[in-house]
Amino acid sequence: VVLTSATLGLGGTFDAVAGRLGRRGPGAPEWTGLDVGSPFDYQQQGIAYVAEHLPAPGRDGLAPQTLDEIEALVRAAGGRTLGLFSSMRAAKEASEAMRERLDDSFIVLCQGEDMIGTLVRDFARDPRTILFGTLTLWQGVDVPGDSLSLVLIDRIPFPRPDDPLLQARAKAANAAGRSGFMEVSANHAALLMAQGAGRLLRHVTDRGVVAVLDNRLEYKRYGSFLKASMPRFWQTTDADTVRGALKRLVAAGRTR
Repeated sequence: VVLTSATLGLGGTFDAVAGRLGRRGPGAPEWTGLDVGSPFDYQQQGIAYVAEHLPAPGRDGLAPQTLDEIEALVRAAGGRTLGLFSSMRAAKEASEAMRERLDDSFIVLCQGEDMIGTLVRDFARDPRTILFGTLTLWQGVDVPGDSLSLVLIDRIPFPRPDDPLLQARAKAANAAGRSGFMEVSANHAALLMAQGAGRLLRHVTDRGVVAVLDNRLEYKRYGSFLKASMPRFWQTTDADTVRGALKRLVAAGRTR
């Protein structure tokens, strides 16, 4: 059996998917993993930005500082933004806030307002457009070119803590002397982070920014594991650097 995917490697190894397939532990069959690289020059084509100055995500909706950050990034990108949110509540909250804050030169779309295919088509058609949504948009959205320069991720997408299947897997991992959190919750989040960040570069000429608005990616011990699961973009926590880069991308697009 040969298994291939752009997101099989989590944390820089294939151990997670091997474990899910029963290929780890005493008596497990041998297997071989090979990372053949990517056609993209991630360091030159993309920036991974962590907004470390923002408050940690809470249960009371998006913080005012987070909405300010979204607005500043969207303005710098001239639209061209795919917002990936961990809940429909957050996606709708951000959409409503941007409609109030931005002028008519921007078009704000939100998942649920039309069929996904129609929303993605409308998003790709006009660079001034912003599309916000939840897990459906974390995978399969393919928008190469100038219509997408900024991918926003509002928070690390950990699974629901009350999911009975994931609870059972974490309990089994802990009982076997492994970390249930890393093996289940962190792997789940890492896969989605890799898939979400993968929406940015869809062609070798694409450029842009993945902005994570969750400072835990920078401060928590598991942050390095999650970062290693994402494309190896140039990394920064400096907001001015990121906004400047986005403005230069907009200017370059207008001169072509």
